[in-house]
Amino acid sequence: MTKPTADVTSSALPPDPGRETAALTAAACLFHGFSDRSRLALVQHLASGEHRVVDLVRRLGLAQSTVSQHLACLVDCGIARSRPQGRASVYSLAHPEATMALLASAEQVLALTGDAVTLCGTYGVDAAPAGPAHERPVVEDDVDGHAR
Repeated sequence: MTKPTADVTSSALPPDPGRETAALTAAACLFHGFSDRSRLALVQHLASGEHRVVDLVRRLGLAQSTVSQHLACLVDCGIARSRPQGRASVYSLAHPEATMALLASAEQVLALTGDAVTLCGTYGVDAAPAGPAHERPVVEDDVDGHAR
């Protein structure tokens, strides 16, 4: 008869506050990447396939500079990617299945809460304009220095 071995899975290890903080920081940055209506609209359009900036500008009715800025953010966050095509760049989702699953989960939470977040005094539709405390997630290490 063999002697049972000890469980050495990660759940058996003591929590690592540094690792937990890093994971929470990464999650906050990821969700902040989705925190703008224009970026969400871009993600939804990219879910249907590759698009050039000029096509996204036409579809969304946004300025070219706005679309380019939000696409750069999505690329920096690892949500989108680009590839050259002639003199233009073509953008697509980096991980379409996972991104769409995340957005579907968000829609499910919104449905379960009755869209209560729209009433939130901090982030809801009638909230005061975002100030410095609301522009970025609270993070300890933000090495790239750009607003997501």
